Amino acid sequence: MESLPWTSADGELRDRRQRPWRDLRISLTDRCNFRCGYCMPRSRFGPGHRFLPQARLLNFEEIAQVARQALALGVRTLRLTGGEPLLRRDLPQLIAQLAALRTLDGTPPDLALTTNGSLLAGQAQALRDAGLNRLTVSLDALDDAVFQRMNEVGFPVAEVLRGLEAAQRAGFASIKVNMVVRRGVNDGECLPLAQHFRENDGGGVVLRFIEFMDAGRHNGWKLGEVLPSAELRARIAERWPLLPLQPTRGGETAERWRYADGAGEIGFISSVSKAFCGDCTRARLTAEGQLYTCLFAARGEDLRPLLRDPHASEAGLRERLAAIWAGRSDAYSEQRERLGTIRIERADMHVLGG
Repeated sequence: MESLPWTSADGELRDRRQRPWRDLRISLTDRCNFRCGYCMPRSRFGPGHRFLPQARLLNFEEIAQVARQALALGVRTLRLTGGEPLLRRDLPQLIAQLAALRTLDGTPPDLALTTNGSLLAGQAQALRDAGLNRLTVSLDALDDAVFQRMNEVGFPVAEVLRGLEAAQRAGFASIKVNMVVRRGVNDGECLPLAQHFRENDGGGVVLRFIEFMDAGRHNGWKLGEVLPSAELRARIAERWPLLPLQPTRGGETAERWRYADGAGEIGFISSVSKAFCGDCTRARLTAEGQLYTCLFAARGEDLRPLLRDPHASEAGLRERLAAIWAGRSDAYSEQRERLGTIRIERADMHVLGG
């Protein structure tokens, strides 16, 4: 890679802020069976909403093609998202294709998936057998009434917990639970969730709290509904003292802490109160082939012409991907306060996969 014009002095692909590309999040569908208010509120995504037709979605070969060239540029982690990715038919086939790819150092990619857990009980073992390494499950409350209000479709929390149990039995290398915290909506569930996973630490599940973000266009975001991680951490530490942990790798979104009594680990993702744009290493591929270099971006770069042109080469795709990353300068979370009330049209979270 030393001779390529988009690489840095050390021969590595970097963006304008000298951030390497390490993570590709791949949305498999814009469909979801939940209507969570911070992502796909029912008021906006009702029964008549038109999702992408099948022909617009990238097929598995096209997804693998983008992933292969991203890995050739230094990407190490491939994360499958949605919408709800478990709605995508024959998903283990795609996972097997991606697991067979190799990073620059010849090792398999770190293959992960984020799900709402609603279909996990019946699919966990097949996903693990196909080569999926890591799993993240969204769970915004332990109390069933609160959880059903959050997902807006009346889905029971017990079924998500059953999916988590199936994932533990399947033997994933890592299982995380993400809770989006909204002050006055579900922040009363933070301690109950923490207690639940402390008591079940033998299963190795790590709970992470995410500040309510102004992602997308329809979630009615208000700064007053953001519970800063520092405040939440103080609440938890008052009950169970915490000790900080070192990051496991560069570009990690969560600050890691462990319980002082040894009962496991928790994390805090502080994209509002403590922006981490400076070492962000992520790009996002939508289900229809748009590459976004920021969760808060207004538009992406359409890769479908290259993927569906019979005369296009994989080298041409790699060059396009490299040029997109090299031109990247996104830092929205650092600029949020300065931008203030300026209206910014941005892609919806269910399209970008969070």
